[in-house]
Amino acid sequence: MQAWLSASALHLEKKVLLIGLLGFSSGLPLLLVGATLSAWLREEGTSLTDIGWFSLAGAAYVLKFAWAPLVDRMPIPLLGRLVGQRRSWLLLSQLAVMGAILALGSSSPGTGLAGTAFCVVVLAFASATQDIVVDAYRIESLDEKRMGAGQANYVVGYRLACLLAGAGVLILADHVGWFRAYAVMAVFVVIGIAATLAAHEPKRPPLPAITGVTFIGKTLSALRETVWMPLQDFIGRSNWLTILAFIALYKLGDAMLGVMANPFYLDIGFSKTEIGLVTKGFGLTATLLGGIIGGAVVARYGTLRALMFGGILQAISNVVFALQAWVGPALPMLFVTIGIENLTGGIGTIAFVAYLSGLCNVAYTATQFALLSSLMALARTVFASGGGWLADRTDWVSYFLMTGVAAIPGLLLLVWLMKRVPLPASPEAPQ
Repeated sequence: MQAWLSASALHLEKKVLLIGLLGFSSGLPLLLVGATLSAWLREEGTSLTDIGWFSLAGAAYVLKFAWAPLVDRMPIPLLGRLVGQRRSWLLLSQLAVMGAILALGSSSPGTGLAGTAFCVVVLAFASATQDIVVDAYRIESLDEKRMGAGQANYVVGYRLACLLAGAGVLILADHVGWFRAYAVMAVFVVIGIAATLAAHEPKRPPLPAITGVTFIGKTLSALRETVWMPLQDFIGRSNWLTILAFIALYKLGDAMLGVMANPFYLDIGFSKTEIGLVTKGFGLTATLLGGIIGGAVVARYGTLRALMFGGILQAISNVVFALQAWVGPALPMLFVTIGIENLTGGIGTIAFVAYLSGLCNVAYTATQFALLSSLMALARTVFASGGGWLADRTDWVSYFLMTGVAAIPGLLLLVWLMKRVPLPASPEAPQ
């Protein structure tokens, strides 16, 4: 009991609480350039094809390693001297996020789609930059004893922000309009700014500032060590191309479903309030339950079998969406649809994360996992962006049946890997 109380007390320490607030700040913009935005675009009459292309803005989150060296080492004039390297970048990115959210909310997708697209790109870039600094700050400011509590607080804050930016914005937009809903989200960025101002600059070894040509040279050297060498290790393995193809395709059907989900709900007649409460509120509970089940399946049957189990269930969930399209705006059916989709998605995600972890060489564990997950997310973003084009040329029942079929190539590759690469990890990685 004493140990439990001691562990719980760690979550309430100032520096650990601040990590939770920064997690909230990181999670807030994600859906504002993703699923929530797609609902707004559809309501404004944007074609499904264009909505699909908007999902490419998410590429900023998986390409952020490209400008991370700049954020890590380049000081911000004046502001950096006042509050420190980490906090200055945090404040700059948070102010940019706030401004971009306000600009996006002020845009008019119905009459000026290009302006909306520009705001989305700026917001995604600012948000990804904030993520870079928050991750660095969390690692540098917490010791080993507090790292677990800090990560837990971060996840809680991140999830709460996603719930607010998903269900909260949809419900607000139903009552006060999209501009005011986005303006409220911009105000909530103040939480992250307050956390940054209340925090202390973490202690870190003094590093020479990078400017001009030196920055380019240092960046290329850093990219070689942090990107190329881990990649070189991976591509030296047998069947690496097949593994990469599997990583890119395993959740393709799920991604194509997700990018069109909110436009689909609106098209068949659900209100934004219903979408927010059911898909984000109830859906979060189903996702967490799916994660728990997924962990148990991996532990009991192993990663590859769990991947097959989760992949088949994910394909079935797409068929349930087709059934929802056939039934129409029936709220009880929506609970069933969202429950199955989020439950199966949680199972598949846990198994997939376990698989990616098993692929990593212990010499490059963190880097290879980050690169593999980034490649997976980038491939899904690019492939799924064409989902709108497909949805524009068919009906919703046919679309979701086809997205279920899109899961088959990944499952076939998994069958091939199960026969030829029973252990996904490299020889150096833990077995």
